[in-house]
Amino acid sequence: MALGRIDVSSIAITTGNFQDEVLQSPVPVLIDFWAPWCGPCKMIKPVIEEIAGEYSGKLKVGTVNVDDEGPLAEQHGVTSIPTLFVYKNGALAGQRTGSAQKREIEALFKDLL
Repeated sequence: MALGRIDVSSIAITTGNFQDEVLQSPVPVLIDFWAPWCGPCKMIKPVIEEIAGEYSGKLKVGTVNVDDEGPLAEQHGVTSIPTLFVYKNGALAGQRTGSAQKREIEALFKDLL
């Protein structure tokens, strides 16, 4: 296992793999809709990486670059970033828009584990 945090536990979610990686996931999925130019996205990235490492095996963490995956962001009604979604058993179970502290992000999925 590599020492890098997000590379070990998170995946890039795309229109092409959304069905397999999110809707058919056996564990809850936390999705971070972000963009490289987004300041608040950069602020929560280390927190998302930490969560990906800490909850590996219990929670899948994925990222959606809205610049590359505009249709997927539009399908989810994402108008501001960062926006976090949590899916469980193929259904949306929670969401939050804007920067957040670790405990606030964990609150989105802890009851689903």
